[in-house]
Amino acid sequence: MPLAILYSRGRTGVEAPLVTVEVHVTNGLPSLSIVGLPEAAVKESKDRVRGAIINSQLNFPVQRITVNLAPADLPKEGGRFDLAIALGILAASGQLPHPILEHYEFVGELSLSGALRPISGILPVSLACKNAKKKLILPLENQEEAQLVKQATNLAAASLLDVCAHLHGQKPIEAQQYCSQQAPSIRTSPDFADVHGHFHAKRAFEIAATGQHNLLLYGPPGTGKSMLAACLPSILPSLTEEQALESAAITSISNNKTNQHDWLTPPFRSPHHSASATALVGGGSNPKPGEISLAHHGVLFLDELPEFDKKALEVLREPLETGIITISRANKQSDFPSRFQLIAAMNPCPCGYLGDPLGRCQCTTDQVNRYRHKISAPLLDRIDIHLEIPRVKLELLRTGNPQGEENSPTIKQRVNVARNIALSRAGKTNAFLTAPDIKTFCPLSESNHQILEQAIDRFGLSHRGYHRILKLSRTIADLDHSKTIEQNHLTEAISYRKLDRVP
Repeated sequence: MPLAILYSRGRTGVEAPLVTVEVHVTNGLPSLSIVGLPEAAVKESKDRVRGAIINSQLNFPVQRITVNLAPADLPKEGGRFDLAIALGILAASGQLPHPILEHYEFVGELSLSGALRPISGILPVSLACKNAKKKLILPLENQEEAQLVKQATNLAAASLLDVCAHLHGQKPIEAQQYCSQQAPSIRTSPDFADVHGHFHAKRAFEIAATGQHNLLLYGPPGTGKSMLAACLPSILPSLTEEQALESAAITSISNNKTNQHDWLTPPFRSPHHSASATALVGGGSNPKPGEISLAHHGVLFLDELPEFDKKALEVLREPLETGIITISRANKQSDFPSRFQLIAAMNPCPCGYLGDPLGRCQCTTDQVNRYRHKISAPLLDRIDIHLEIPRVKLELLRTGNPQGEENSPTIKQRVNVARNIALSRAGKTNAFLTAPDIKTFCPLSESNHQILEQAIDRFGLSHRGYHRILKLSRTIADLDHSKTIEQNHLTEAISYRKLDRVP
């Protein structure tokens, strides 16, 4: 039969759409043409495939070969279709059995020697293949990552010859089993026990970790803002397997490797302040995820916040609300999940010493205002906790707390308990409660309503700020194991909106 039909997977955002590889071999002048909107790397696969087949001691037909990658309107990129094209040529020329091919999907780049090389984005491919109830043949180096998908049948091969031997039934490839987290997570982040003092900051981080609230630190240089932020991963609850797969899928298509033994740990991304808007949110002619998507279900830490380009910061506003970023191009539109927790740090003025007891600041009022206005009011409004980090007394810095500093495992235990209360109540953390959820789960007494309304009027807070105070109050109440929001919970939440009061 001169026509062979095989199946592979492309890439669109974090999805892996099905690509049907049709290979037709017929008489005519020897040639190999690939159609179906292939990009440069796909067009070049004809030379890789020819070399791989010949060097594997197989017969490359000296005939007219046409390869169609369907659907024709889906752009095809990379070398992921090499294996399917090579097998299609062998099947169309009578060197492989046809019926068995319909039970498999094939991905992998071929070297000229016939060896299989890994591809990016194997995790979405394995997920899609499992949902289609097909077996996936993939490169050996992609095996570890593909094993993270439950109930997926993955067959890892080292070369084109290994795949041919399996399809002929001569040397079957054993299916790889699901591999969950085999070893305890190894935390590389600092412990809160290493931070002397800053008790109010540790309390605020505990609240932020419980409800996944956004947090902004401000204070003089060297007071511990970056160190506190680096300690946050040590108290964050582990991801569920569903969340971890979503996060790992984004890592996979970004050409980064997922740590199999630590994949349930929430991601922590800390881009430099020179990062562009494209680096933060993603983009390119063929859209790829940015830092906010790589931080999905984790933390995005922006140190020296006012030093970021203002346009780059403004693009964060929409994904902070929706949890998704849509990148539109002339020929395609890609959606990337971006449900992240924003932690930011900044100085109070350009020199950094405004309000410092050492009295070093020489900035004018205009300079301070210009510096602070780099952070727009709409972006600041989306940050639940504004936390000042002052200098710690030298005696406390030298000796630490006489009673000892509370360590991260102890704090994490409280965070886990309080977060589980929120999840069992609403199915989500408090930071992501919707307006109807707030009415249901964040009721206030009449006296507390009056306190909140007075704060809104006095500080000029927006309706969004009103709702965020309620959500923050709900988290503080959960940490106290209180079913209702009491006055102390509400006033503490209001006290965290300090920068709203700065003109």
